[in-house]
Amino acid sequence: MKTVIQVVQHLRPGGIEIIALDLASFAQADEKTIIISLEGDLKSAVAAWPKLKPFARQLIFLNKQPGLRPILVMQLLRIISKTGADAVHTHHIGPLLYAGLAARLAGVKHLIHTEHDAWHLKNSKRRFVQRCAVNLLRPILVADAQNVADNMRVFLQYKNEITIIRNGIDSKYFTPGNKIMARAFFSLPADVQLIGCSGRMEKVKGQSVLIHALSKLPLTVHLALAGSGSTETALRTLVDLLRLNNRVHFLGHIDNMPTFYQALDLFCLPSLNEGLPLSPLEAQSCNIAALVTDVGGAKETLCPDSGEFIAADDCTSMAETLLKMLHNPSNNKPRAFVKQHGDVRAMARSYAGLRGPLVTSGEYYE
Repeated sequence: MKTVIQVVQHLRPGGIEIIALDLASFAQADEKTIIISLEGDLKSAVAAWPKLKPFARQLIFLNKQPGLRPILVMQLLRIISKTGADAVHTHHIGPLLYAGLAARLAGVKHLIHTEHDAWHLKNSKRRFVQRCAVNLLRPILVADAQNVADNMRVFLQYKNEITIIRNGIDSKYFTPGNKIMARAFFSLPADVQLIGCSGRMEKVKGQSVLIHALSKLPLTVHLALAGSGSTETALRTLVDLLRLNNRVHFLGHIDNMPTFYQALDLFCLPSLNEGLPLSPLEAQSCNIAALVTDVGGAKETLCPDSGEFIAADDCTSMAETLLKMLHNPSNNKPRAFVKQHGDVRAMARSYAGLRGPLVTSGEYYE
C-alpha cells in the first residue's frame, strides 16, 4: 500500500481544498491518502465545513500561526518519516516551502507541486520566493490549466516542461435535475429567468460586477448567489443601493450544490482572477450553460458549443452576453463535454501516473 501525503495551506471551502479531498476520494486502490493542513485544527475545521467529517481520520492539522515558522519543517519531516510516505503533493507556495523541504530531507521519491493559478506571481516577492523554491526542491511541476502553465514559464523563468492536469469534478454527482423542484427546495421564484453564481464572496470573485450587470437586465431576470465571505455585507449594501432586493437571492453556504445548479437557467462566473475554476464544470455537468470571464484558465472549462466568455470587470458586456444567452439558449448540452474533458476520475488517474515511473513532462488528461 502506497502512502500519499497532500499538503494544503488550510482546509476551508475552496477550489484547492475540494481538489485535495477529491484526490483522496478517488485515490487508486493501492494508495492511502493523508491530507495535512498547515493552518487550523480538526474540530474547528469540521465545524465550519462539515464536508470534512468523512475524511477526519485522514486529516492532520498543524495549527500554523501567522509568519514564517521553520519548526513546521521538522514537524512535517517527522510525519513523513513516520508514515513512510511514497509521495508528497503540495498545493501552492506555503506548502511547497515547508513540505517540499521536509520531503527532500526525508528522501521521498516523488515530490509533486501543483499551481492552481499564476496571478499571485505578479507580486515580485512571491515570484522570487517561488522561483527559489522550485529551483532548490525540483518538484514535478503541475499546472491545472494551459494558461497557468504559460504564465508560470514567464513569471518563474522556468524552461523545463510543466505537466498539465486539468481540474475535474464528479460528473456522477453533478447531474441534471428538475428545475421546478430545485427552485422549490431553495424557495426561489419559479416564473423568472434565473442566473446563478457560486463561490467565495471575496473581491477577486467579482460578484459586484455581476450585480451591476443584473441592474441592466429585464425585471424578469433574477440572480441566485451561493457562498459567503468577507464582501457579503458590501454586496448586500450594493443590492440595496441598486434596488435589486427582490431580484437577488443570497443563499449562503450550500452543501447540496447539484440542486443549486439544477435550479438555474444560466451560470455566470464573474471572477477578476482564476486558475481553472470548478464551478463552471459543475454547472455544465448539470447541463446548465455557462458564461465566464476570460481570466486564468476559466475559458478552458467551457463547452465550446454552449459556453461564452467575456473580458473581466465589464458589467455592460456581461449584461449584453447574459441577455443574448437567455434569449437564445443553445440546444447543445454541455454535460457530455464535462464527462469527456472535466471528470475527476481522469484527474486522479493522471496524478497517479506521476507517482508511478517518474515523469516530468507531457499532458496527463483524458
